[in-house]
Amino acid sequence: MRGEYITLDALLKATGLVGSGGEAKLLITEGQVRVDGEVELRRGRKLRGGETVQLGATAVAVQAPAAAPTPEA
Repeated sequence: MRGEYITLDALLKATGLVGSGGEAKLLITEGQVRVDGEVELRRGRKLRGGETVQLGATAVAVQAPAAAPTPEA
C-alpha cells in the first residue's frame, strides 16, 4: 500500500489471490470476498491498515504504510 488506502480489487491482484482485475470483479460481485468478516460487494472499497480481507480460506491483513522518517533539525 503506497498511499493511505488500497482498493479491494487492487489488493486481491497485488497479493496474487486473483490473476486479473476481471477475476477480482467476478469474485467480489459473487459475494466471495469478506472484509473484517462481512461480505463486501464494492470492488473499489478503500482498505486501510488494520482491516482483514478474506477469500475462501485465505486471509490477508492490510498493513498501514510505514511512516516517513522525520528529518532531524
